[in-house]
Amino acid sequence: MVKHIVMFKLKEKTPENMEKAIRALKSLEGNIETLRFMEVGIDYKGSERSFDIVLTTHFDNKEGLEVYAKHPNHLPVVAILKELYTSSVVVDYEIN
Repeated sequence: MVKHIVMFKLKEKTPENMEKAIRALKSLEGNIETLRFMEVGIDYKGSERSFDIVLTTHFDNKEGLEVYAKHPNHLPVVAILKELYTSSVVVDYEIN
C-alpha cells in the first residue's frame, strides 16, 4: 500500500476559501478508480507551525498513485488548490 499525504497552508484562511478547498478535495472521493481511501482534515490548533488542511490518501501501489496524479478528475482539483494556498508539503511512502 502507498500513502500520499499533502498539507496546505492557505493564502487567506477565510471560511469561503476553506469551504472551496475542502469541497474540491472531497470531490475526489469515488471518482478515481485507484483511490482506495481518503480523508480530509482541518487544523484546529492554528499554531505558527500548523498547516490549514491535510489530505491523506491510500493506493494499492505506486502505479495507482501515478494514475491518480494524472487523472482528469484530479487535475481540476490541483488547479483550484493552487489558487488558494501559499505552500504545500507532501510525503509518499509505502506500507507493507
